Amino acid sequence: MSETIAENPPTPNIAAPANLDMVLDVPVSLSVELGATQLPMKDVLELGEGSVITLDKEADAPVELYVNSRLIARGEVVVVEDRFGIKITEIIGKS
Repeated sequence: MSETIAENPPTPNIAAPANLDMVLDVPVSLSVELGATQLPMKDVLELGEGSVITLDKEADAPVELYVNSRLIARGEVVVVEDRFGIKITEIIGKS
């Protein structure tokens, strides 16, 4: 789910500092975490096609959006045509 879905994403109304221009084209890793779990290696080795793994989040809980392994936002999973996407509902600050 790290692929950009929106063809024309909204542009923030924030003026970028002049020195920011030099890093705007730097690629970053974007990932979305639906949930997590811990399993003993024995159980991992028994996983196969059709296996179901229960995650630590409720189905309606927000997913977390990471840039280079740093949490930056939370959102909701949406379906756009035949692909998954994320609707951002909360931006995480420096706190």
